Amino acid sequence: MFESLTERIGRTLDRLRSKGRVTEADLDAALREIRLALLEADVGFRVVRDFLARVRDKALGEKVLDSLTPGQQVIRVVRDELVELLGGERAGRPLRLDGAPTVVMLVGLQGSGKTTTAGKLGRFLKAQGRHPLIAPVDLARPAAVLQAIQVARAAELAAFEHDGTGTPVGRAREAVEHARVRGHDVVLLDTAGRLHVDEQLMEELEQIAAAVSPGEILYVADAMTGQDAVRSADEFRRRVPLTGVILTKLDGDARGGAALSVAAVTGVPIRFAGVGEKVEALEPFDAGRMAGRILGMGDVLGLIETAEKAFDQKQAERIEKALRSKRFTLEDFRATLNQIRRMGPLEQVLSMVPGVKLPAGADVDGRQLVRFEAIINSMTPSERADHRVLNGSRRKRIARGSGTSVQDVNRLIKQYLEMQKLMKALGGKGKGGRMRRLLGH
Repeated sequence: MFESLTERIGRTLDRLRSKGRVTEADLDAALREIRLALLEADVGFRVVRDFLARVRDKALGEKVLDSLTPGQQVIRVVRDELVELLGGERAGRPLRLDGAPTVVMLVGLQGSGKTTTAGKLGRFLKAQGRHPLIAPVDLARPAAVLQAIQVARAAELAAFEHDGTGTPVGRAREAVEHARVRGHDVVLLDTAGRLHVDEQLMEELEQIAAAVSPGEILYVADAMTGQDAVRSADEFRRRVPLTGVILTKLDGDARGGAALSVAAVTGVPIRFAGVGEKVEALEPFDAGRMAGRILGMGDVLGLIETAEKAFDQKQAERIEKALRSKRFTLEDFRATLNQIRRMGPLEQVLSMVPGVKLPAGADVDGRQLVRFEAIINSMTPSERADHRVLNGSRRKRIARGSGTSVQDVNRLIKQYLEMQKLMKALGGKGKGGRMRRLLGH
């Protein structure tokens, strides 16, 4: 989502980093570039103005420009203020689940992803040992109740099933009582939305909140809608006591202004972020790690956590054994490609690697991994065990068998040899090797 912003800010900060001495004029020039980058990313004007004022005051007030490494110190100030802009320590804090049951209301405009988010949040809570119940109380939209029930089933969660009649307040009360009787400790209320904020919607939400006393009221915002999501969140905040925001579609290709504005404008932290379509693709929002990714510093912790979730333990042990024996074959390469594919979209994985700055609009072709696997599958066991036997005629046969070209086969061999060197280097440095952490160890 932040590719263009990361590239522009990265260039500006690189210029500062390379300077042995940074003057006040240099600082102001850099802040002007950052201001344009943030405004083009659809961050609100007041948010940008206040953010840059704090950066400038801190850089000058702490005598950063007179330090031994002024460029690095300015970058540190920008990062620290960006973390605060995203909610600081409040972002991603755990939900307050101390009721019997606790009610969590999901509110937001129609189409923001509330129902899907209810399934993801329920799945997240279930993994933490909770026993959530999804309760649809959107009685205005046709088939809304049925959709929520289907989402719950897909996420392997319980749902409060009803025929869609009655009143939202009445159904909310019934859901809480149903949860109490059935032993559910969390009720996720999937409330109605509208295409825009209106009085009827707000009154309905106020009545539901008064009836069931929710422990959390989370505004679900579509990060792709930019400042519209921020303005709507502020309107919701005026009428119901929001306790946090869940940003959906944070893996999309929008400019990212909503993510950078919503916490500052509403005064409530971002608690979770939707990072994909799968039911498991919801994670607590981490302001520090997000700031690092925006500034091109990567997210090593996020990369390791993603690898630990995606990598198969037996496969990881086999690859590690290959590294130790210094025989990283094409069979091992295929297993590694398969593990990488399971980590998610390639752009998302690469964005977590420090130093990797994809240019705006870059097309990272994840299908290349599929082609590579097809090529390796077309080889014989002896060819996968020793790439040196792959002469011209063998490569032509492999290309025909995999539906690719000889150039694709040559490209695969080149990539394999490069990864072979990398894996051996990473596997041999440090206790156990750095790559072991990316293999789930």
